[in-house]
Amino acid sequence: MPDAVADLELVFSRPETTLGVTRGAARLMIDMGYAPLCEVTLPNGRRADVMALGPRGDIVIVEVKSGVEDYRVDRKWHEYGPFCDAFYFAVAPEFPEGVLPDEPGLIVADGFGGAVVRDAPLTPLAPARRKALTLAFARLGAMRTIRD
Repeated sequence: MPDAVADLELVFSRPETTLGVTRGAARLMIDMGYAPLCEVTLPNGRRADVMALGPRGDIVIVEVKSGVEDYRVDRKWHEYGPFCDAFYFAVAPEFPEGVLPDEPGLIVADGFGGAVVRDAPLTPLAPARRKALTLAFARLGAMRTIRD
């Protein structure tokens, strides 16, 4: 009998998986009271898949992983911590959770929504960095409304 995981990989292409997980994670952030933006460039040049601003000014970054290979070849996730209060991985329901490290939060999502499986530890930002990130986030959001 064929491997069920291999069959899933044939059915769902990585771009479709990435789009669905990103959309679901962003919708989850909205449900949690956050205002998300996708593909946000950080001051260190890295790009956050989803960055969300909370009602109390807290900042969450979500790194989407489309598959095990995507996680294994991409080791930049440690570089997001200095730019958020909480960091999550977001994966599709069929992603094997045991592959991911225990430290970050974990979201399981698809194109319709998501759920927090493991809360992210909170590491509060310094006030000056929070202010700079919040201003940059607000400006990016405003500029995107004009472009779209």
